[in-house]
Amino acid sequence: MSRLAHTTQQDMTDSIAILDFGSQYAQLIARRVREAHVYCELFPWDTPAETVLALQPRGFILSGGPASVYAEGAPTLPGYVLQSGLPVLGICYGMQLLTHTLGGKVNPSLEREYGSASVESLLPNPLLPVLSFPVWMSHGDRITELPPGFAALAKSGNSPFAAMGDFDRNYYGLQFHPEVKHTEGGAEILRRFAVEVCGCAPDWTPASIIGQSIARVRAQVGGERVLAAVSGGVDSSVAAALVHRAVGDGLAAVFVDTGLLRQGEPEQVVRTFRQQMGVELVAVDAAAEFFAALADVTDPEAKRKIVGEKFIRIFEREAKKLGAPKFLVQGTIYPDVVESAAPDRSKAARIKSHHNVGGLPEDMELSLVEPLRYLFKDEVRAVGEALGLPENMIWRQPFPGPGLTVRVLGEVTPERVARLRAADAIFTEELSRAGLLGKGAGTSQAFAALLPVRSVGVMGDERTYQETCALRAVVTEDFMTADWARIPYDVLARTANRIVNEVHGINRVVYDITSKPPATIEWE
Repeated sequence: MSRLAHTTQQDMTDSIAILDFGSQYAQLIARRVREAHVYCELFPWDTPAETVLALQPRGFILSGGPASVYAEGAPTLPGYVLQSGLPVLGICYGMQLLTHTLGGKVNPSLEREYGSASVESLLPNPLLPVLSFPVWMSHGDRITELPPGFAALAKSGNSPFAAMGDFDRNYYGLQFHPEVKHTEGGAEILRRFAVEVCGCAPDWTPASIIGQSIARVRAQVGGERVLAAVSGGVDSSVAAALVHRAVGDGLAAVFVDTGLLRQGEPEQVVRTFRQQMGVELVAVDAAAEFFAALADVTDPEAKRKIVGEKFIRIFEREAKKLGAPKFLVQGTIYPDVVESAAPDRSKAARIKSHHNVGGLPEDMELSLVEPLRYLFKDEVRAVGEALGLPENMIWRQPFPGPGLTVRVLGEVTPERVARLRAADAIFTEELSRAGLLGKGAGTSQAFAALLPVRSVGVMGDERTYQETCALRAVVTEDFMTADWARIPYDVLARTANRIVNEVHGINRVVYDITSKPPATIEWE
């Protein structure tokens, strides 16, 4: 299976390399740097030097991590970082590692700092504001002696060296986490490092993303015909639009109606691609095939792999009818890659496979084109807007590649899918009426899930024993972390009342108030 070639300096003029030492916030660092319109990539700390340096970065950021620098087997600072002569910013463990490597001292702290703290600036410097400001701390060790050439830039109640700097070599360290929202002005600190210290031009914009993506697609596919897998979701739609911009009539889009989509979606997808985007679209009704393949299957990973394999086999079948294209476009985005823990990008534990990352068959005949593979969701939407895609498509609710299979917990049958589809439509309708869905509405994603849990109820003086519907709504910036949405009680009450009264087979509705982490957004 081919993958999009690694980004190189020919694609980007300026970039930052972030080395991940196991921080739960590593993706947020990347997010904040991108928000400053500077391209960056995240690499496991022990990624081969040639892979990292192929990016030709203008600076390095060292993330936090759970280890202690003096512990046996703790991650070390790769030699090429300091040998490069480029600016370096160490955050939490990254600061301690920089200190340890350059001759300073790091020791366990008698009083650990977790949570909010106040930091006071000590010297004028390129990164920090002049006055005291609140930050987010998360560390058990602290620096007790600075390396030669460094000065203390800030202190906190428990950290005499809350920030440090070597102005001659452009080495900086922060004991706190600037990437989290709890640190006031943290995003500005990261912007200053990337733009003012490293000298990166803030040119990572939707327009530049489009131009670079088009160039990469053309370089990858040449004059070959390309097949796009579209679901109507923002990711697959933006990916198809980018490739269409690159190859024009060389693109054919295939929409597979799996029978696992939300209410009204098949009709909407066909209408949007054919009438609004002018893309050649082949619509395939394959619901019966998918339900047959999923019969008696309850394991979520098995469901994902079945759906992934079925998708590819249908695409290969349609490809032969369309002149046997060699390339398949998919809307894989960065959170998909991280959660699937693709071995070339991350060492994180695999949470679940996505059908467009980890669920594809090894013997597929088509090579993948993934123009969004390293983009966050908000970047995808910004690109979609710049491409002129319809707003209702760009701000459509995110939807998992395996469809309702992962929202119908337990066995997937046409009856249970229809039950969930009806409940989900009621929930999104009520949220829309209340102004809680759509661009700027505050709720990032909302859906219903059907649980294989039956409970006793009473309807019309008769006993019922039916299934449970769980409602899920979250607020998030990047879908890497998320908090549950505080939906008004009256909206939840109307939704639950309508579902129980209008959807046959459901007699109980619950609301999921779990954040991500520890839960994922989807139930499976």
